[in-house]
Amino acid sequence: MTATRPATDRPGETTLDHLLTVLAAPAELLSDPDGQVRPEGAQGFYVGDTRYCNRLEVGVEGVDLRFAPAGLDGAGRARFEGELRGVRLRRERRVAERTAFEEITLHNPGAGPVDLGLVVHARSDLSATPVVKSGVPLTDVPPTVQGGEVRWARREVSASLTADPAPGVIEVDGTDAVLRWPLRLAPGERWSVRVVLAPSPAGPEHFRPAAPLPWRLDDRATGGRRGDLLRRSLADLATADRFAAAGSPWFCTLFGRDSLWTARMMLPMSTELAGGTLRVLARRQGRVTNPRGEEEPGKIIHEFRPNGLKAGGLDLPPSYYGTVDATPLWCCLLHDAWRAGLPEAEVAELIPHLEAALGWLKRTAGDYGFLSYRRVSGSGLANQGWKDSVGAVRWADGTVAAQPLALCEVQGYAYAAARGGAELLAAFDRPGADEWRQWADRLAALFRATYWIDDPDGRYPAIALDGHGRAVTGPASNMAHLLTTGILDDEEAQLVADRLARPDLDCGRGLRTLANTNGGYDPLTYHRGSVWPHDTAIAVLGLAGIGRHEVARSLAEGLVAAAGEFDDRLPELYAEVDGEVVSYPTACRPQAWAAAGAVAVVSYLETGVVPAWATPR
Repeated sequence: MTATRPATDRPGETTLDHLLTVLAAPAELLSDPDGQVRPEGAQGFYVGDTRYCNRLEVGVEGVDLRFAPAGLDGAGRARFEGELRGVRLRRERRVAERTAFEEITLHNPGAGPVDLGLVVHARSDLSATPVVKSGVPLTDVPPTVQGGEVRWARREVSASLTADPAPGVIEVDGTDAVLRWPLRLAPGERWSVRVVLAPSPAGPEHFRPAAPLPWRLDDRATGGRRGDLLRRSLADLATADRFAAAGSPWFCTLFGRDSLWTARMMLPMSTELAGGTLRVLARRQGRVTNPRGEEEPGKIIHEFRPNGLKAGGLDLPPSYYGTVDATPLWCCLLHDAWRAGLPEAEVAELIPHLEAALGWLKRTAGDYGFLSYRRVSGSGLANQGWKDSVGAVRWADGTVAAQPLALCEVQGYAYAAARGGAELLAAFDRPGADEWRQWADRLAALFRATYWIDDPDGRYPAIALDGHGRAVTGPASNMAHLLTTGILDDEEAQLVADRLARPDLDCGRGLRTLANTNGGYDPLTYHRGSVWPHDTAIAVLGLAGIGRHEVARSLAEGLVAAAGEFDDRLPELYAEVDGEVVSYPTACRPQAWAAAGAVAVVSYLETGVVPAWATPR
């Protein structure tokens, strides 16, 4: 069993522990494992950034009805069996096309008739997803009944619930809609009702679902723990549109960094996801300088939320650009997808966006030479690398590093972006290839002279340079990302591999984000010692790419073992405490780059093959 302890750095937020998720992005339905959607915590039906229902409970009048989960069928379906004396009850759930469908079937297998009353309780608060996450008290919306339809409406947001056959009675009990069907089942009779829950008229139009992507599977794992993990992760990724939404339910939208890494790790199986991700982000590439949204010309967006985000001390506009790494990662994915077979015509259309992104790199690095960040908007993200929580970057003694910060992995991404960008410019007869090769060489030399630390913890690259240009001491997982970029020489790459192999970072269940020797270490925080599956996967592939298979396999097998504690659906993050896997209560599950990381790790374990992007030398 998975041990659980409240996280220490996200007090008050709504937890996701033990909830069952059925989804087809951008729609998702979270319930207790027995299928009942109770008016508690994060449970409910979401589409995009709105929760349209926070209660959907099925019962039989006068009976203490219990359900047992009968299993998930892919990511978008689930079944539940009811324990009801004399009658068999099955509840089948499906999420598709921004709609939740519930098929409730009763069967009387006995020799005599059975009289019973089926009842459904439904409720809605029409709350914004970020507000649900924050844990603040919420107000339910009173339902209205129009014919056989139940409706909830607040300002421009509304939802509807219908049933076929229609209930005999629909009542309003406070903020609950109560649907009742008085039934008499003859011996052997089956009876079914279909309940449909949907935004009205069709929910937000910004992102629409598309057909599942055709993954190229070859003959990878078919049995055992690895096979279970592979199939569950691919099923979750099959819900992706032409880009992968970041995670359920808090981040079920476009996130530059998350979507890019997901597509990159899935390149061996499909270039279509990469192509769609690149185009969606290119359409939202920064065009002007806007401090409120931290937008700059050529910059790739961090996240898009139609209504912005106001929760947890953040106040972000709908298009928010507060990220330092999405822009170089976009350049890297374009190069990698081109090498993996993305059609030349699709690549050619994106070359002007590449030139704009490279321009942003050059302007941002400036005379300093490194990509760094400082929060421009007082209501934006304090940290703007992938470890974006407050206090995520710390010295060895636990002191928070002062901004502006130049993260080590971001310099690696910038190096790979410049080298790959130069190759693309030359291949498509655009000017500047030699200039970008020289820029990359200068960056690598400057990095080599500035970032390396030699202290009692070993010889390793600093997590960042702080606001005074000092290399921040203390081993962290960030250095693992450098292995895939080419910015390290062979000797340096081996030093990084040696450092990752030590038990203060390899916890036996994946890679810790921060070494347990650090004064700020707490495995139950977001980025100060927890384990992130995508982070571990990047390390595994980078280590394998330099031939350090013994370290790669140790981390990979640890990740697979941890997946067993989560029914092979890896969450956004978790922790290892005293040999146990400990859940992080608010972690998204499923989460796109966690699922993609699981696929990449299992593929490596089964085939020994490393993606081309992870072996840049």
